[in-house]
Amino acid sequence: MMALGLIGGAALSFVALAFVFWPLEKTWAARPGQPLLRPAFRTDLAYFVAQYLVFAPLALYFLQSVKALCHVDALTGLQAAVARQPWWLQALEAVVLCDVLVYGFHRLCHRVDFLWRFHAVHHSAEHLDWLAAHREHPVDGLLTQLAVNLPALLMGFPLETLAMLIAFRGMWALFIHSNVRLPLGPLGFLLGSPELHHWHHARERHTRHNFGNLAPWTDWLFGTYHRPTGPEQYPLGLVEPFPRRFLAQLCSPVTRPADSEGPGPSAAPVTPPSRPGVESARPGTSPRWH
Repeated sequence: MMALGLIGGAALSFVALAFVFWPLEKTWAARPGQPLLRPAFRTDLAYFVAQYLVFAPLALYFLQSVKALCHVDALTGLQAAVARQPWWLQALEAVVLCDVLVYGFHRLCHRVDFLWRFHAVHHSAEHLDWLAAHREHPVDGLLTQLAVNLPALLMGFPLETLAMLIAFRGMWALFIHSNVRLPLGPLGFLLGSPELHHWHHARERHTRHNFGNLAPWTDWLFGTYHRPTGPEQYPLGLVEPFPRRFLAQLCSPVTRPADSEGPGPSAAPVTPPSRPGVESARPGTSPRWH
């Protein structure tokens, strides 16, 4: 019965998300020629099912275990001090710390070969939409969830309090991957937009900018912000060949050769050539590594 409930929930979630995002992608398409049933649709559908039936429950169990580990005497003083603060200050501290930690971890995923092997699965998508957002290796997903929630867990926030923030971040992650061109105006400094994250998935530049998926202000702070102004005509995905089927991709961190595409710890900084239609974090400068 529980399995049937999970399957039914996944089916209802798919219908609800399609009802929301497919009209958006049709009305404000970033790539108007991309069909709804585009190439690799079945692969990403498999990721969607796995996320809802296996990966998400596994992530919840993982966070509950981490939460239990945070109940130690060494953190009692910190958690008591946080609890005495106004709720809005607690929330602000948690969000800022989470944003900075996620930015740093995401950047490491593009620098450290071991992390890149798992993160490359996500970057293998050659067509972006809300369904492609689910293409994520479970190891990459678990580590990302840890980075997202660790500061709040250390501060003593219960998982119930984090649930709404986790749900909001999840929905926004679908939005920034969706085939939508919908600039956010001033809100674009605080919340990521599809145009920024699509640029992060660009085949030739995906290791050098826009690491703050949901917090562009971190890219401004660390000099890795880029906002394209022209139409999205650049290719997406990886330069190196990558498995196209679901199970082969899950096994790819082990089966791919050691010299496969991906910046390792010793990767040299690369200054991207100037191109029209690109706005840098600081006028007259190029984004830099840190």
